[in-house]
Amino acid sequence: MTTEQPLPPRTRIVVEHLAAAGVDTRVVVLPDSARTAAEAATAVGCQVGAIANSLVLTADGEPVLVMTSGAHRVDFAVLGAALDASEVAMAPAALVREVTGQAIGGVAPVGHPAPLRTFLDEDLQQHPQIWAAAGTPHSVMPLTFEQLRTLTGGTLVRVV
Repeated sequence: MTTEQPLPPRTRIVVEHLAAAGVDTRVVVLPDSARTAAEAATAVGCQVGAIANSLVLTADGEPVLVMTSGAHRVDFAVLGAALDASEVAMAPAALVREVTGQAIGGVAPVGHPAPLRTFLDEDLQQHPQIWAAAGTPHSVMPLTFEQLRTLTGGTLVRVV
């Protein structure tokens, strides 16, 4: 695991989870926010579709993590059918912080107080390298799709 500069506390927790899972990657701390997929893609020099957005949603009231390609806007009806949920909605910011320990715009696929049921946008498989948040809106990390799936135990879904 390599880093470009000292890591924020929330990112250090993510790094601990990565190390425990045997995932060797680097965390990059960006000078500017990467809260949106477009900002993150510009910052790391990749296609917006290679950004793995972390969305905390509620599916029939249960918080779930959906890792989606930055090129997509999630269609809640399509996702609800894939999750067998009658209602899918964005989780409020307070719930996101409670279940992940991280702020919207910086939610990593790991490093949460307890694991979240996770779903992975099948289109992320198209990219040899994807970039995910690493605990803050200023920290990101490259992963392969297989590393992401191994880390999260995520189930493949269609989100659009």
